[in-house]
Amino acid sequence: MITILPQEILSVLLFLLFLFGIYGLEVLLFARYILHRIHRRRRKSVPLTRPAIVLHALVIVSSLCLLYGYFVEPYWIEVNAKTIHTAKFRNTGFRIVQISDLHCDEKSRNEERAVQIVNQLKPDVIVLTGDCLNRASALPRLQTMLRGLEAPLGKLAVKGNFEIGHWPHLDLLADTGFRWLERDTVTVEKGDDAIDVSGLSLDRPQACRDLLEQAGRDRFHVFLFHTPDLIEDIHGLGVDLYLCGHTHGGQVALPLYGALITLSKFGKKYESGMYESDGTMLYVNRGLGLEPKPAPQVRFFARPEIAVFDIVPE
Repeated sequence: MITILPQEILSVLLFLLFLFGIYGLEVLLFARYILHRIHRRRRKSVPLTRPAIVLHALVIVSSLCLLYGYFVEPYWIEVNAKTIHTAKFRNTGFRIVQISDLHCDEKSRNEERAVQIVNQLKPDVIVLTGDCLNRASALPRLQTMLRGLEAPLGKLAVKGNFEIGHWPHLDLLADTGFRWLERDTVTVEKGDDAIDVSGLSLDRPQACRDLLEQAGRDRFHVFLFHTPDLIEDIHGLGVDLYLCGHTHGGQVALPLYGALITLSKFGKKYESGMYESDGTMLYVNRGLGLEPKPAPQVRFFARPEIAVFDIVPE
């Protein structure tokens, strides 16, 4: 379920063409200037013509953006909180914290800080929507992080493309307190109220309808899946809140345009944040980590994210 749309390929190619173009022109401009100095030609300084100044400015701004995207934004976690009112509760409220796309790697990034933030939020339930690990050598770091997360009513996870495609032989959640939901529904009770949480592994999308039809309609229903790709397949199946990740918000997003690429069949339609689709609320989490190399190790206008959902009586 990894989809690259033609328009996304085009947007990425145009973006790379712009970057390589301005840096290439800058190199040529200075090479020409050096040749003029070597031959001692008396003429106006090439790097200080008006077009050259515009080019220098573009290169400086682009370089600052790249430095920011590499050194700052990947470590700048944003907490996004949403309050959801429901008539399905009588007295109690639930706090669900969602983390996604941890992509634990050789280099420690947001693991320790994320544990501090999540535990300070005091969730009832923590959900993890896939893509935990980039390298097998980072498994101890992943498990230490997950073990440190605290939620008295449960810690639940679904598998993404990395768990299925790269690490089917690893017991990623061993001794962490997390439970895989591969084609399961669990009921979480608090006081007089309860929620159903259904989870589906990424490699079992065909089981979606059967799974959701088995759940009751009287309780608030949360559905976990790695990508947003099933949102328009679950209309009428009683899901109140669909939580997913996968897109990273593009990982690189441009002002006014948004994500360059999402790897979703819907492209930019559900790139990040909250959406409503035929009565179901969809939240697409930007995740905490980065795609492994050779993907760019940057984030730009797509900060790493922890999402908080307070579900309260109407």
